[in-house]
Amino acid sequence: MKLTDIFNKKSGPDEARLNLARWYNEVEKFDYMEFNKVLDTFSNHSTTIINYFEERLTNASAESFNAKIKAFRSQLRGVADLKFFMFRLARLYA
Repeated sequence: MKLTDIFNKKSGPDEARLNLARWYNEVEKFDYMEFNKVLDTFSNHSTTIINYFEERLTNASAESFNAKIKAFRSQLRGVADLKFFMFRLARLYA
């Protein structure tokens, strides 16, 4: 089972845990050194990953907005007026 299939399937935490364990075992069988970091991340954050299947909520919108602010800041390097910066930010993203 592909990882994207697991996340796209409407399943509860218990079924997701089982499917992720199967996926993990399949990836382990490949024995690629490159996947060790991914497998370690899944092991270290398994509780958080399984919690996603409770309500299917992420902080993607907040991360996206932070990236937009970061890109905006890079365009306005050297602007010392904080009020002007906040005004421009509000006009673009409000």
